Amino acid sequence: MSKAKAQIVPVILSGGSGSRLWPKSRHTYPKQLHRLFGNATMLQHTVNRVQHLETPIVVCNNDQRFMVAEQLSHVCKTAPDIILEPLARNTAPAIAVAAMHALQKYPNPILVVLAADHLIKDMGAFHTALNHAVAAAEQNKLVTFGVVPTKPETGYGYVQAAQGGAEAGSSVERFVEKPNLETAQQYLAAGNFTWNSGMFVFKAQEFLNELSKQGAGWLNSCELALQSAENDLDFIRLSYKDFEQCENISVDFAVMEKTANAWMVPLNAGWSDLGSWEALWESSDKDENGNAVYGDAFVKNCENSLVHSATRLVAAVGLKDIAIIDSDDALLVVDRNSTQDVKAIVDWLKAEKRNEYLHHREVHRPWGSIDSIDTGDRYQVKRIEVKPGASLSLQMHHHRAEHWVVVKGTAMVQRGEEEFLVSENESMYIPLGEKHRLSNPGKVPLHLIEIRSGGYLEEDDITRFQDNYGRVAQ
Repeated sequence: MSKAKAQIVPVILSGGSGSRLWPKSRHTYPKQLHRLFGNATMLQHTVNRVQHLETPIVVCNNDQRFMVAEQLSHVCKTAPDIILEPLARNTAPAIAVAAMHALQKYPNPILVVLAADHLIKDMGAFHTALNHAVAAAEQNKLVTFGVVPTKPETGYGYVQAAQGGAEAGSSVERFVEKPNLETAQQYLAAGNFTWNSGMFVFKAQEFLNELSKQGAGWLNSCELALQSAENDLDFIRLSYKDFEQCENISVDFAVMEKTANAWMVPLNAGWSDLGSWEALWESSDKDENGNAVYGDAFVKNCENSLVHSATRLVAAVGLKDIAIIDSDDALLVVDRNSTQDVKAIVDWLKAEKRNEYLHHREVHRPWGSIDSIDTGDRYQVKRIEVKPGASLSLQMHHHRAEHWVVVKGTAMVQRGEEEFLVSENESMYIPLGEKHRLSNPGKVPLHLIEIRSGGYLEEDDITRFQDNYGRVAQ
């Protein structure tokens, strides 16, 4: 009797913040949720390249859950399982919880662990490497993809294989940290070193067995966090008190660098982790002068530069090796050779307690979005979009009144015990302290202008009484 073939389950890790791609990537709206290539986000590209496998398991954090769910709904054939980490504990606990969850659904699953923010241009080469990795995983190997290096890169860790160039892979001699330039040149010349991609393939049970063998005493906390998880709408919310006890450790340190069963399959598929604006420039299509241009931009007498405009015209003249990144509330101008240092800007913003490291001017909500247009003394002006059929919470404010003007679509407004249908070019006033709710009963997006007035105008002045998205405090 033939042995049942294992299901192959993608596990997509979508918890990173991508701080080196600031100001495009921010804590609540990181790079994997942006369209950096084509008409799909990086998360959607990741799902699309494994559509032939089982429905993915996605691990993300609480702040990004609704954006992740919405983006997945556009590309997944069936609804994926979305596991919410209550706090960051690096990749090893995240993968361990996903492995335990997969074993609850499938008898003998093989996991394909992917980062949500990687670029892979050659799908054929990726699928060939994936087939080799699955074949090795079936033999109880713990497989990592080693990216065939194109230059002596100092920004990546490396994997040394016992045998270089074998398409089906080779056992791993060792993992090495990010080298200096001279060492990276030696690795490139040796021929059996590849970049550590951070993507893995292994049996779920084999991975957990190896974790236990390597002394991961925190595995029990992962199991308890999953056992005590709550189903919150379409999300699996891990127990905070249990998951907090897990060690903050990467899968490389926890398993891959210690196991005797590590296997490396080479990957030559136009891979990039898009970890910096320099990496985006390298991966982009360029004009005859080596310039990569995105959005509304004018470029003259420039060489080897990157211009990325989000909302307005950007003009660049006479520049060389410069990256210009324009967003709705911040402008970055940086030498391409220094883009790894952009993280220092984010660190400064955090230290100064400025919101630019957290949010964009436009903030996404499960029901739509809010764009802050103007702020002054005792007033704010915001542009609000509400999705068809969506509704904000039933709420009240202690310090502000609101005036809504509908510019597109039709709004259903609950004010106190009354309901009003508000059409284009009509308005509604919400006094301070009045219970109210805004809904879109139509089939097209609702756009309106909100004018706030009062002594305190921040988002935390809100008391929710009822909410479709589970945001009412219990």
